[in-house]
Amino acid sequence: MKHYKRAFTIAGSDPSGGAGIQADLKTFSACGCFGMSAIVAVVDENTVGVTGVHPVPVDFVTGQIRSVLDDIGADAVKIGMLHSSELIRAVKKTLSAYDIKNIVLDPVMVATSGDKLLQDEAIETLKNELLPFARVITPNLPEAEVLLGRRINGQHDFPLVIRELSTNRAVSVVLKAGHLKEEKLTDVFYNAETDEIIELTSERINTRNTHGTGCTFSSAIAAFLAHDVPLNDAVCRAKEFMKSAIAAGAGYEIGKGHGPVHHFFKFWE
Repeated sequence: MKHYKRAFTIAGSDPSGGAGIQADLKTFSACGCFGMSAIVAVVDENTVGVTGVHPVPVDFVTGQIRSVLDDIGADAVKIGMLHSSELIRAVKKTLSAYDIKNIVLDPVMVATSGDKLLQDEAIETLKNELLPFARVITPNLPEAEVLLGRRINGQHDFPLVIRELSTNRAVSVVLKAGHLKEEKLTDVFYNAETDEIIELTSERINTRNTHGTGCTFSSAIAAFLAHDVPLNDAVCRAKEFMKSAIAAGAGYEIGKGHGPVHHFFKFWE
């Protein structure tokens, strides 16, 4: 019998379909993985903004995780929005019982619309407990500033910043440049396993359809790692997937705010 490559997301839901669990599952499918999910919160949102967050009880979240991993298992896990310290600790403790090396953490704190998704008290827990537990983290500029507790002044700070975020060079880091103003964007990837820095450069695409880009990028990395792609190649392929999904989605109008990217650009127009 054949076996699927299995990718598992632990995150909040987005009823409008562009971010969160929905974006993760679309990305897994587009990148050739069997996708599974544990929902940590039901988020009331659309392309315009977040109206509310309804947390799922922590023991029910951990139950979902155990149900999936005890039965099906996973080749990679993507972790997205975890809104509280209690939840962060519980997810880490639960995952620690399973031998999963490919854990990609997207340290979600703020939605594309600017709405806050992480409680203040949870930031230190995220930094001290979950970041060192991941293989790769994928912060954007505002998230990196929160994690560091200081401002990042521009692209020239990135090489120093990613080493600081890597938890004594134990965790690989992709620092995303999308919040900078330059027309040419250079994400910087630090591979802690080989102690090398790789620049991932692309032209800025003129579109407001950027809802769920962070979720999609981190999920694509997880999907390629699930396929046993080497880390450098997984990050580079995820970057190419992201660029193509943004470019393909730029010509669509959906919603009144930040629309989604086109996850299935390879399959339909």
